[in-house]
Amino acid sequence: MRDDLLARAAHLGASTVHEAAGRIGALPSSITALYREQPAIAGRAATVLCPDGDNLWLHRAIYTAAPGEVLVVEVGTGEDFGYWGEIMATAAQERGIAGLVISGCVRDAVQMQRLGFPVFSTGTCIRGTVKDPLRPGAIGGRLRLGDVLVSPGDLVVGDADGVVVVPAEQAEAAVAAGEARERKEAGVMEQLRAGGTTLEIFGLPAGGGVQ
Repeated sequence: MRDDLLARAAHLGASTVHEAAGRIGALPSSITALYREQPAIAGRAATVLCPDGDNLWLHRAIYTAAPGEVLVVEVGTGEDFGYWGEIMATAAQERGIAGLVISGCVRDAVQMQRLGFPVFSTGTCIRGTVKDPLRPGAIGGRLRLGDVLVSPGDLVVGDADGVVVVPAEQAEAAVAAGEARERKEAGVMEQLRAGGTTLEIFGLPAGGGVQ
């Protein structure tokens, strides 16, 4: 996936890419931006499966992911642990990792905001994790977050509205369709500023009482 395609996807944002891709790939709404001002991200997925309450595989993933990739992490039913914090975010930044998407919690929220490292998680939790080398996990496998299957290399786009994952083979078409959608919406805005109504523009029924 080319860097210029990733930049175009980041500009479009998660909602537009989701709609343009055929309304696919929206991760659960519980996975949200850690802080509202964090940068939008677009990158290739680097997938990680962690055992409940154990973040050893995440430490390993920091050093196997390529620069520009987004760590996408499934933690099973062990949501309420702080799997990620300031130290790991600093290490990830040094490696050029673009961000973190995790189906569990993180901690050190204020410190990560100061770092400017983008995190999309289900919340924050102060509970610590273990690092047991005997517990099974995986890097580079296929994950399920909600009803979305995520494979390594898939397009990940995240912003203040949420996160979408689009299969790699559909990414270019989704971005092109998103750009067409954006141009169409710009035309709608012009019509609204000229006095048009959304009912007229979209051909919607006015219903009772609307003049």
